Amino acid sequence: MSSTARGARARARMEVTAAIKDEARRQLAADGAAKLSLRAVARELGMVSSALYRYFPSRDDLLTALIIDAYDSLGAGAEAAHREVADAGPVRRWTAVCEAVRGWALGHPHEYALIYGSPVPGYTAPDTTVAAASRVGLLLIGIARDAHQGPGPVRPPLPAGLRPEAERMAADLAPDLPPETVTALVAAWAQLYGLVGFELFGQFNRVVEDRETFFRHAVTRLAHGVGLAQEC
Repeated sequence: MSSTARGARARARMEVTAAIKDEARRQLAADGAAKLSLRAVARELGMVSSALYRYFPSRDDLLTALIIDAYDSLGAGAEAAHREVADAGPVRRWTAVCEAVRGWALGHPHEYALIYGSPVPGYTAPDTTVAAASRVGLLLIGIARDAHQGPGPVRPPLPAGLRPEAERMAADLAPDLPPETVTALVAAWAQLYGLVGFELFGQFNRVVEDRETFFRHAVTRLAHGVGLAQEC
């Protein structure tokens, strides 16, 4: 087979793969991840099921591809926002990343629900999703790391009983950072997605009206909780 023919075949495969994912995302928006069906996707695209299985052997393979795409899209948006303020102090960089997460979630609610909503029954995300899922967390760790190389942030307090777990997390996630900071980072990471989820899934209805201002205040407090109390 000539290189031209191979290139055309590869492009055709990419186009079909993209069409499958687009239809799957449409079904996610309409019916939720739990009802995603390869047969239904194939039917809507005018394909026989056996042809679609050559691209995605199972529903779980398709879900995994959608999850990786969502994490990568979210990560790319956060990284782009961070580049725009790369020369700013750590609190500004932190809030820019957090605001990018919120903005992406509001613009992609069904994809956000896929990665941070209710688990899909019968599905367990494989290790291949970890790299994409880590992109935002690594940005936040990097901001804390840069702050520690400056005049020095405030170390959050750490109860004695939590120290063994804090040291384990630090060894796994960021061995060059103090366990106090890593523990605060993990808590802030969870709270960030809790804030976004509460807004996206309606828990702030009749509670928070000016949600953008509230969110900015809340994630600034998270930055302070991590120890980023001063601009460096």
